[in-house]
Amino acid sequence: MTSSAPFLERGSPSYWRASLALLFAGYATFSLLYCVQPLLPAFSASFGVSPAQSSLAVSVTTASLALAILAAGFVSEGMSRHRLMTASLVASSLLTLATAAAPQWSLLLVLRALEGVALGGVPAVAMAYLAEEVHPDGLGLAMGLYVGGTAIGGMTGRVLSGVLAQCFTWRIAIAAIGLLGLLSVLAFRALLPASRHFVPRHGLGFAHHRAALALHFANPPLRIVFAMGFVLMGSFVMLYNYVGYRLLAPPYGLDQAQVSAIFVVYLAGVVASPLAGRLADALGRARVLGASLALMLAGVALTLFSPVPAIVAGITCVTVGFFAGHALASGWVGRLAPSAKGQAAALYLLSYYLGSSLVGWYGGHCFSTYGWRGVAALAAALLLAACAGALWLHRRERVGAA
Repeated sequence: MTSSAPFLERGSPSYWRASLALLFAGYATFSLLYCVQPLLPAFSASFGVSPAQSSLAVSVTTASLALAILAAGFVSEGMSRHRLMTASLVASSLLTLATAAAPQWSLLLVLRALEGVALGGVPAVAMAYLAEEVHPDGLGLAMGLYVGGTAIGGMTGRVLSGVLAQCFTWRIAIAAIGLLGLLSVLAFRALLPASRHFVPRHGLGFAHHRAALALHFANPPLRIVFAMGFVLMGSFVMLYNYVGYRLLAPPYGLDQAQVSAIFVVYLAGVVASPLAGRLADALGRARVLGASLALMLAGVALTLFSPVPAIVAGITCVTVGFFAGHALASGWVGRLAPSAKGQAAALYLLSYYLGSSLVGWYGGHCFSTYGWRGVAALAAALLLAACAGALWLHRRERVGAA
């Protein structure tokens, strides 16, 4: 592995193998992470907990994942990318199987928190692998395909768990997702090409990591992109957390399978992610990022209307905007960070999953106090702030500074 080794060129067999392998990794990560989201009302009924308490099944996982990602960014500098991602996927799949058998709410939350820790070795390392191994001309598409894999995982995990819970029980639903996660690991290992531009560096002390963190935080565009991750994921997860409660209750009265079917709109994210990468290469990242945020805002507005088709259309707009925005922001991190790309990716994902945990949890209090309008108002405020950040990035991009 030397710096003179060729990059993975877009269109080459190795490029597509890497993209497909990380698509499987993205699928497994998000299906395992969010398979419990449509089951929150079932947890409320089974364990006698409130909506905000039930949302902890998602929030404790994303919170522990956020912290684990930061640690993984440090560990990944001295450990094989392949081994770390494989170990993370295997451990998280096994913990999902254990979650399906949890007899108590407190134990379920502990297992979900441990699963977040286990998953920490995938997202940041996957982003760093692509930034290191893929030629810059093909990075946008490759990152878009990876994020598209997360969309497939998010959809499959949510829809399949909801349907299986309706037909059988929520325990069978979660167990099925765990088994599919293990199968995804086999495909990932078979496809991923070996790293050619990464040399493990052992014995890196705290001073090295502190200097790398200081370098990233001293980079204004990177700070804005980190904040984008918080807003994108926080508003997205919050809306998905509580739309089920809204549609299960009167006047809608939908059943679990019908509510879970809404997550089919994740398929739009599969298309939006690579498309956003292509458009960014042609039109500029900040411009396409701003359009993605505006689409999310329009979607939030649509969910305020009462008819189910309007709510579904709004969730679809939010989903497309989210996956397009996340693909752009996550791909931008590797280009903005001059070095220590693993740590930079970890910081972005730390902010990303903290948004999921904090905004996703606080949205439950907004929902209990103000109903859906409270949830929509919080999401809109966050997205408007992100639009201001995108405008700042656009101005810098126009003069070639970002």
